[in-house]
Amino acid sequence: MPAVVPTGVDLPFASLAAEIAIEAGALVRGFYNSAVATEYKGEVDLVTEADRASERLMVELLHRHFPTHGIYGEEGTRDRIDNEYRWYIDPLDGTTNFAHRYPVFCVSMGLEHRPAGLAPDEDGPILAGVIYDPTRDELFVAEKGSGAYLNGRRIHVSTTDDLGESLLATGFPSRKRHDNPNIHFYQEITLRSHGVRRAGSAALDLAYTACGRFDGYWEFNLNPWDTSAGVLLVTEAGGSVTRFDGSPFQLNSKELLATNRLLHAPLMSLFDDMFAGRNLEPILTPAEFAARRLAKAGG
Repeated sequence: MPAVVPTGVDLPFASLAAEIAIEAGALVRGFYNSAVATEYKGEVDLVTEADRASERLMVELLHRHFPTHGIYGEEGTRDRIDNEYRWYIDPLDGTTNFAHRYPVFCVSMGLEHRPAGLAPDEDGPILAGVIYDPTRDELFVAEKGSGAYLNGRRIHVSTTDDLGESLLATGFPSRKRHDNPNIHFYQEITLRSHGVRRAGSAALDLAYTACGRFDGYWEFNLNPWDTSAGVLLVTEAGGSVTRFDGSPFQLNSKELLATNRLLHAPLMSLFDDMFAGRNLEPILTPAEFAARRLAKAGG
């Protein structure tokens, strides 16, 4: 089914943002099909002309459709960010994948409302979120209070309630990778689930959690352009998003846990034990896992 905005639903911000994301995604797809040179914007962070061209286009279109809104972009745009509305844009989430010809990347846009009197370090509500995957022509759209959609159809988080039967996702940083503890979490959770996927696009990981392809997702040290759209998608699809300890997630949070709600408590408990180095239950053998499943099914 081609990428479409849902009809019959009031999406004043997301519908226009979706048009922008689709146009930027088409631009990125054109670069992908013709190949572009890769540069380094840090010791290990990659950037391409596709990133920069996509951000320029998104900024131009946002100025046209939302002339009073601020824009905060991954590739350096900081335009009127003290205004009441602020767009967080990632013109190409998954640049490393893109540069290596691995077709998992997207365009992401999230709109924050920052009314007068909001403290600088306080989040306003995210009103709209759009994630567009140009290689699969998949458009994820959410508007606060109006639900989450994939190519025009309403989506919901999964109903998996057993960590041992879940499929989860995570990611690893390109910068400061030696200081990141996530490999230890990856190992423990991989051995306690059906598996953990590491696709290389935080925005798509959140979108896939929203539509039930993943049962949960966690990661350290993300940025607002990575999370703003996807967090709204997950919550509007019925899921939960917090920090690892269950405290409210904010755009400047250094950790994120998004789940189908049913797995939130088990994962928080596991994170708590891993951080403290205690109470880690033995990993079930295949026979023990099968026996537990049989008992759960009433057999």
